[in-house]
Amino acid sequence: MTTGMKGLSIWLGGVALVSIAASLFLWWSPSIAAESLPGKEALSSGAVQWGFLAAALATGLSSLGAGIAVAGVGSAAIGALAEKPELLGRALIMVGLAEGIAIYGLIISILILNRIL
Repeated sequence: MTTGMKGLSIWLGGVALVSIAASLFLWWSPSIAAESLPGKEALSSGAVQWGFLAAALATGLSSLGAGIAVAGVGSAAIGALAEKPELLGRALIMVGLAEGIAIYGLIISILILNRIL
């Protein structure tokens, strides 16, 4: 395994660990689930916990997918730039599209949290 792949594996493992830890923290936090804003219909504790889990998974898995996509697209873009430096703009667009996956997951988790809190 190359040094770059080891670094990527460590990074992806860290992202997965943080996502799992956040999911477990929110899953076992009934004090957060019990709170509701005045004027809003209170959801059951189980529904709120499932919502927190869904939001954590949406963010964590989309970030994991974006990391894998950026790793592949970024390495191909560097290879293309080594041969044709004028492809910089196109390479940046492709890497940006791959990073958009994480932003979409974050937006979905914000929508989920907005609904349950």
